[in-house]
Amino acid sequence: MDLLTFALLLLVLLCILLGAGLWIAMSLAAVGYIAMVFVHPSPGLFLASSFWEATGSWTLAALPMFVWMGEILFRTKLSEELFNGLAPWVRRIPGGLLHVNILACGIFGSVSGSSAATCATVSKIALPELKRRGYDENVAVGSLATSGTLGILIPPSIIMVVYAVAAEVSIIRVFIAGCIPGLLVMLLFSAYIAIWAMLNPSKQPRAEPRMSLAGKLRASAKLIPCAVLIVVVIGTMFVGWATATEAAAFGVLGALLMAAGWRTGAVLLAADLLAWAFGVIGFSEVWPIAFFALLGLAAGESVLTWQAFLDSVKGATRLSCMIMFILAGAAFLTKAMALTGIPAALAEGVVHLNLGPYGLIAILTVVYVLLGTALDGVSMIVLTTSIVIPLVQQAGFDLVWFGIFIVLLVEIAEITPPVGFNLFVMQTMTGKEQTEVAMASLPFFLMLVLTVVLCTLFPVTLVTGLPDLLLSR
Repeated sequence: MDLLTFALLLLVLLCILLGAGLWIAMSLAAVGYIAMVFVHPSPGLFLASSFWEATGSWTLAALPMFVWMGEILFRTKLSEELFNGLAPWVRRIPGGLLHVNILACGIFGSVSGSSAATCATVSKIALPELKRRGYDENVAVGSLATSGTLGILIPPSIIMVVYAVAAEVSIIRVFIAGCIPGLLVMLLFSAYIAIWAMLNPSKQPRAEPRMSLAGKLRASAKLIPCAVLIVVVIGTMFVGWATATEAAAFGVLGALLMAAGWRTGAVLLAADLLAWAFGVIGFSEVWPIAFFALLGLAAGESVLTWQAFLDSVKGATRLSCMIMFILAGAAFLTKAMALTGIPAALAEGVVHLNLGPYGLIAILTVVYVLLGTALDGVSMIVLTTSIVIPLVQQAGFDLVWFGIFIVLLVEIAEITPPVGFNLFVMQTMTGKEQTEVAMASLPFFLMLVLTVVLCTLFPVTLVTGLPDLLLSR
């Protein structure tokens, strides 16, 4: 049997297993095992070692911590305060409170790391408020469905961690590379809303009354602890003070103290200062504990119940285990593919086609958009990494840039029928048909496509330049 026929048979087998409803991780492992049988006498040993190496990584420890941080904040009053805190600052901009959808999704996405959670949380608060004030429902629904995807582009992002582990690149470098594209997407979304509002003045509600600067600051005061937590978690990674795993642990501690409220913060601060006064700990240990205690003090009343705490642990455990199981199956398939020589043969075949770098990217874009109609983002990444990474390296692309490229395509997949997760979320929230939600999202979909084009044409300026600048110091 020649290599091409063997590869096609494995692909058909994978499609059959996935179509039959078998878990993605088990489907990947089963196909890998069958491939390994033909090239190695002891496939079971490779299966065990691949599963252990994929899930026993210290780098991967950042994943459940970031997931848990998002789960904690998802179950607190942060989501309720986002709209009220941001609304006063955009009242006079064309489009008004529709811009809050973009800003709120960007902020919540940076702490949750989940597209669906971001979309559901902000939509639950924003949709009733926008409808009550007379904003156009289609633009509101479209902006929320697409802005929810910012949860996987603005760091820290679960998808970015998965890609970095699968492609064996620096998590911190991928996080930093996502900052400018994330801001670019937010600016393009807001620009579209402003232009649409100026072209459709009849669909705009009456302008909101002016607020004083003091009133705006009072309304936004509750967002300060969350903003500080985001800056600390991301900033410590960017300046090299903490690894991604350490920063994630700090984020969980800060989220817990913010949810626990001022009483817990006061007790922790008092204990910290007493321990320092009696010489139990030094000043270098005092200030980090004091910082987190002050976060709890600033957050106000406690919103962390035992039920909310247990729900956050359960939610984080379920999602983390699912992702790790998929990564383990993908790791075994990757090893099996490497031994069969299929990826190397594909890379060599693509080189012989003389497509050129942009031709390869165009083909990959089409492939990922098609995959996005049937698979979620994590599955798209782990299913394709073993095949695509050698092709991308052969074409001379930077793997960090390619990670952001894939994340942007996953964003597009989140709003692509029939299995766009955010389309399902908005369908549930609004009661509209999926086709209606998809049509409302179309202009913002095009803004995402434009971002992909810009990042491809200006890779250093928009993607790889910032991590190179910050990490070279």
